[in-house]
Amino acid sequence: MLAATVRVTRDIDTAEEVVQDAYVQALTSWARDGVPDRPAAWLTTVARRNALNVLRRQRTLQAKLPLLLDPAVDGDDAGSTAAEADAATIPDDRLRLIFTCCHPALSEEARVALTLRLVCGVATPDVAHAFLVSEPTMAARITRAKKKIATARIRYAVPAPAELPARLEAVLTVIHLLYATGHTARSGADLVREELTDRALELARMLHRLLPAEREAAGLLALLLAHHARRATRTDDDGRLLRLEEQDRSAWDGELIAEADRLIVGALTAGPPGRFTLQAAIAALHAQAPSYAATDWPQIRTLYDALLRVWPSPVVALNRAVAVSMVDGPAAALAEVEALERDARLAGYRYLPATKADLLQRLGRHAEAADAYRAALELTGNAAEQEFLRAQLP
Repeated sequence: MLAATVRVTRDIDTAEEVVQDAYVQALTSWARDGVPDRPAAWLTTVARRNALNVLRRQRTLQAKLPLLLDPAVDGDDAGSTAAEADAATIPDDRLRLIFTCCHPALSEEARVALTLRLVCGVATPDVAHAFLVSEPTMAARITRAKKKIATARIRYAVPAPAELPARLEAVLTVIHLLYATGHTARSGADLVREELTDRALELARMLHRLLPAEREAAGLLALLLAHHARRATRTDDDGRLLRLEEQDRSAWDGELIAEADRLIVGALTAGPPGRFTLQAAIAALHAQAPSYAATDWPQIRTLYDALLRVWPSPVVALNRAVAVSMVDGPAAALAEVEALERDARLAGYRYLPATKADLLQRLGRHAEAADAYRAALELTGNAAEQEFLRAQLP
């Protein structure tokens, strides 16, 4: 809805305001007349009508105050022509708005955070979690980014085809974090938020169709496909979380895994792999293994080594420690995890104590493992994860 409205206003703040007004109108109208058959279409129509009213008021003001005229919003014909040109560059409202929001005037982190919040509708606490910062810190960053857009008078302007590569890295990150936010929900009753994972996968497909020669666009799509192939087996019929070794591999989606493999092979043979292609290759090795025990852990550790070189993230280092535990044993991995405990960025990251707990459990240090499981339990608000962690306690 926001994407469709921005096409009318060509200004994100104005679009956000008229969309909020539409929700307010819905509260009154629906309480009086009942919920319409197509509530989303109703909201989009009202938001668009509100946006047109705002534009008419702006044009009236500009006609009376010629010195404040802004050619960027001068009339329906110009707007229609611009919209047609936009659609020719990126033929989808949502992807077009993501590219637009990932404006080079902002830092890459600000671009991604703002786009996740405003365009993708990801809540600020979830955006903060994705960046390993506190919620107040992330809220302040998003506010500063919006102020910079207003101060610099950055208007809604779809980048030309030649400008897309410069914004690609941020767009890839937005889609990846959108999928990650839905893949394991930070809070709530369900492990997965399918509305987010499905939307991210759709965006990744569109992006790959738009830029078929970009290896990392192929790598991102392959990564999401390899994860999506396991979606039906990550919980049991009662919604309980199942570890990778407990999942029914015969129920994994073979067509998605094969599609991911083709994309990875193409990306790897076209040049040096980037972080999404390397992550996709790791996910594909998991997906193609006949069993957990038969997984090619040495190859996965090697890929993590390469991933750390192109993307030195503490989360990657933590994931690498799991591969180390399977190759060199839990004691070697525990030393790496304990070193990561000194990294302040992982202070509230629930998978750090959870991983440590698993390693301690495998080493027979059950009391220490229980303490680590309790620490992980305090950091998650997801009911499925909480139930899983409680089940590990003595």
